[in-house]
Amino acid sequence: MELTDRRSGQDRRAIKRQNVSIDVEWEGPYGRFPGVVSDLSESGCFVLSSGEVAAGDSIKLLLPLGGGMKVEVFGEVRNCVFEIGFALRFLNINDAQNNVINGLMVKFGEYS
Repeated sequence: MELTDRRSGQDRRAIKRQNVSIDVEWEGPYGRFPGVVSDLSESGCFVLSSGEVAAGDSIKLLLPLGGGMKVEVFGEVRNCVFEIGFALRFLNINDAQNNVINGLMVKFGEYS
């Protein structure tokens, strides 16, 4: 059986993502954990964290607004790498949440 590196080749993402570094908290089946969003788009993100997750898990991500305020967004774990982090696809994002995500991309991001 031939192994294929799925990271090689063309980027499969339809939506542009940005490299960022945003301290967040997230909550999953095993509790609440700190993390760092390392890339962000309107459709999802990658969270650096050693918390335990599995593909398909539902996650609540708490994005910072400033002044201690946070916005909750919900998503599904698409894939994970043990002790490194996980890819999260956002679910049912409303206009207000989308505005926060876009604002964070402008404030913290650089296009990848």
